[in-house]
Amino acid sequence: MIPNTNYKNLKDSYLFYHIAQKTKAYLEQHPGAYLYRMGIGDVSLPLCDAVIQALHKAVDDQAVKASFHGYMPECGDPELRRTIAGYYKKRNADLSPEEVFISSGASDELGDILDLFGRDKKVMIMEPAYPAYVDANIIAGNTIIHIPSGEAEGFVPQPGERDRADVIYICSPNNPTGAVFSRERLKQWVDYANRTDAVLLFDAAYEAFIEDEDIPHSIFEIEGAKTCAIEICSLSKTAGFTGTRLGYTVIPRELERNGMRLNEMWIRNRTTKTNGVSYIIQKGGAAVFTEEGQKQVRERIQVYKKNAKVLMEALDRLGIWYCGGKNAPYIWMRCPGGMGSWEFFDYLLQEIQVVGTPGEGFGACGEGYFRFSTFGSPEDTKEAAERLVKLLG
Repeated sequence: MIPNTNYKNLKDSYLFYHIAQKTKAYLEQHPGAYLYRMGIGDVSLPLCDAVIQALHKAVDDQAVKASFHGYMPECGDPELRRTIAGYYKKRNADLSPEEVFISSGASDELGDILDLFGRDKKVMIMEPAYPAYVDANIIAGNTIIHIPSGEAEGFVPQPGERDRADVIYICSPNNPTGAVFSRERLKQWVDYANRTDAVLLFDAAYEAFIEDEDIPHSIFEIEGAKTCAIEICSLSKTAGFTGTRLGYTVIPRELERNGMRLNEMWIRNRTTKTNGVSYIIQKGGAAVFTEEGQKQVRERIQVYKKNAKVLMEALDRLGIWYCGGKNAPYIWMRCPGGMGSWEFFDYLLQEIQVVGTPGEGFGACGEGYFRFSTFGSPEDTKEAAERLVKLLG
């Protein structure tokens, strides 16, 4: 048996595993110390009442023969697919339910979706980037074209004259930088993809955090996107489903390459490789899109956005450059005093017990920058911000 030798090309340790090892070592050396964790983007608030009630009802359904459900449709519950298509219409994105596929989460889908493109493809990844984009393509044996971005362009690169790619990753609002793609910039990438026959993989996991009305929530708000884009979204950060796992993917019927419809290909893939997401979880997800569910979800998002405001005010007081925060749950700051990313990580951990994420872990052009997550508790965020001002001021 010959194993997949592409695993040899992966870095020795995954970014967040390395952070966990460092924090573990610190706590072993400082028993009883309390850490202010603003690194990994995991939510801290519980699921909203509307979702909890729906989950309980779904569990009760499974206890009665008349309402019991076994395998669900592989592509998702038809009613939930209709509901999500209706959600898109409110964003001026006209989709049919058959173009919406229910998944177990965006992270899973971002790796699985590569099945549509086969192996030995050229994939364009804008950096700084979510590490899983890179690792999934290394495992698949694809050639990665790294597109660096920086402060000068607000960490939102434009197409320009690029090497041709089969697949292009775009994340907006962006993880890790919190930067958002304007309508004009997205239109440039849509036109570029249509012109070069590439497919855009649009990661919209944080769309619910957008508050500026002129920032698109979906790639399908852009004219021409249906012939070149796939959108992957998640309820993890939108509605706190990090421990529950549910997401959805949109593949338009108009999207074709070499005479093959990617929508039909994905139906074939899902019916081959999955037995569908569980009935209970899908019922919980459906509650997110009810009027009451949307109200409760927005209330939770506002808590995280207030955390972002606290951190942004601290950085403003310190005169430190940053982006993100307003339309995203992440703040991307320049490390002070010319510090390196991991150097700054160790400095904050040792001096004020604050844990963030070194920018270098998101690609070479992230060196010298640092990411804060705003998903912590308001109390911890306030204390961390005060400690940051005292340390750096």
